[in-house]
Amino acid sequence: MAAATQELTRVTATADGEEGLFELSLGPHHPSTHGVFRMDVVLDGERVVKLKPVFGYLHRNHEKIAEGTSYLASMPYTDRLDYIGSLTNNWAYALSVEKLAGIQVPERAEYIRVITAELTRLQNHASTIGFLLQEMGASGSPLMYGFREREKILDLFETLTGSRMMCNYMRFGGCRVDLPVGWLEQTRKVVADFPRFLDEFENLLTDNEILMARTQGIGVLSKELAIQSGVTGPVLRASGVNYDIRKVDKYGIYDRFDFRIPLGEHGDVFDRYMIRMLEMRESVKILEQALRDIPAGPIMDAKTKLRGFRPKAGEAYGRIESAKGELGFFLISDGSPQPYRYRVRPPSLINLTVLEDMCIGYNVADMIVIFGTIDIVLGEVDR
Repeated sequence: MAAATQELTRVTATADGEEGLFELSLGPHHPSTHGVFRMDVVLDGERVVKLKPVFGYLHRNHEKIAEGTSYLASMPYTDRLDYIGSLTNNWAYALSVEKLAGIQVPERAEYIRVITAELTRLQNHASTIGFLLQEMGASGSPLMYGFREREKILDLFETLTGSRMMCNYMRFGGCRVDLPVGWLEQTRKVVADFPRFLDEFENLLTDNEILMARTQGIGVLSKELAIQSGVTGPVLRASGVNYDIRKVDKYGIYDRFDFRIPLGEHGDVFDRYMIRMLEMRESVKILEQALRDIPAGPIMDAKTKLRGFRPKAGEAYGRIESAKGELGFFLISDGSPQPYRYRVRPPSLINLTVLEDMCIGYNVADMIVIFGTIDIVLGEVDR
């Protein structure tokens, strides 16, 4: 009885002694926290007053392990950051090493990288929207629609790399293997069918009264705060900031493709939902052009020797526009077979820093929906 009384006293006052407020620990094992992640929330009734993200439960010493192994041996570890986007993780790491060592990538390999990256963006956004609707209470259909399309893309990844999720496909100077016979035709069919899925998805969701009530004007992130916080990806563009690394850096061969960058106006949950819908349509445009123009030729730089790889002393930062935002790798070489310093810039972690600002003043039920629109993977947050 005494223990129960102490527990009641603890939850009916905050740590600062403010009476009438309720302190709630959401997670780390909770279906809406997308992994082992906790939110310490202070509520006034159902209104969020304070929120503290607590992470680190999935820390695996990724960066220090990379500093003790060869450059190439770290490639499979990058798969396990954002495990939904292993191919884009591979590309970002390969790009940083290629900058460090001055490696050139054959044209065919550049096209393959673009194709796999945009397929990754499609399956990431479709899944994210499905999970978002699941968290609003629309159990079943939206998530299954998204997963249906995701399965088609994962089948393509398995045919190409031998794995559906942990692909370990990119190499410094190109790609591990060339496209299998018939792979381009299968991919063209998946891409050609995707706009019909998007039409179906939007007809089901976008004008739904309940969805609009739960998302419009909720979780607003201002343009100024988004910029100050270093937020990137769909979360940043939903706040009206025209910033996409595919356009800014034009890495790879993105300058050859005609596509636009969708922008939001209000920075709320609805805008973050719509940005992902619109970005999928732009990814389809990029894929159609890349699949049409991909040339024959080698997929690896003939001058690059991966065995005994030792880049000259120096430093480099390579970054790409992953489905979640700016994913970057900072490397320092001292001329040895291992990086002297290896550092990841994960978009999930940086975007998570604005969670409290987005949630304060809204109801606890809105908090779960707001959190879902950030689209984090804890493997990338904790590393």
